[in-house]
Amino acid sequence: MNDNPGPDHAAGRARPGRKRSEDSRRAILAAAFQIFTEAGYAGLTVEGIAARAGCGKQTIYRWWKTKADVLFDALAQKSELHIPLTDTGTYEGDLRAFLTATFALGDTPQVRDMLCALMAEAQIDPEFGERFRTAFLQRRRDALGVVLGRARARGEPGPVPGLSTSTIMDIVFGTLWYRVLATREPLDQALVEELLAVLAPSRD
Repeated sequence: MNDNPGPDHAAGRARPGRKRSEDSRRAILAAAFQIFTEAGYAGLTVEGIAARAGCGKQTIYRWWKTKADVLFDALAQKSELHIPLTDTGTYEGDLRAFLTATFALGDTPQVRDMLCALMAEAQIDPEFGERFRTAFLQRRRDALGVVLGRARARGEPGPVPGLSTSTIMDIVFGTLWYRVLATREPLDQALVEELLAVLAPSRD
């Protein structure tokens, strides 16, 4: 009898561990989102997240350095789930879909408050600030870059001549952050249409 488990048997043993790890990660992110919604950033603690998620603090610290890191990972996951990179077949259609989904998510009270809290933390903690820029802000810019890249690949005229990709991203996200952090004005469909008039003007 061969006491050596074959590769299929070994793989079967590994899958439950991976699934438990992913389940635990999702539970932690959901707990962070829920506690923030209920108690705000001041009421969010690693201890509270662990208790809500049904895990130990060491599990959280194995994957994240601070409570802010957990929260922005939760927000990043929500962004990826709720902002699909829809391919409508045209630059204007793709940009409208991206802006509509981005602003709809950003206009919800919980997400607005999260963005404010995370941006504030990024100013206080330089190390977190660097992680926030590279792992969240840049990812959202990269997502918009997919929309702009599609337009180029199709050979569409795209945005106003003379605007670089970086400047287009600054216009979109600068507008979003200014309204979230400063004016608290809505991120509504009227704003989407105004940005489209600038970034995807009609060439009829």
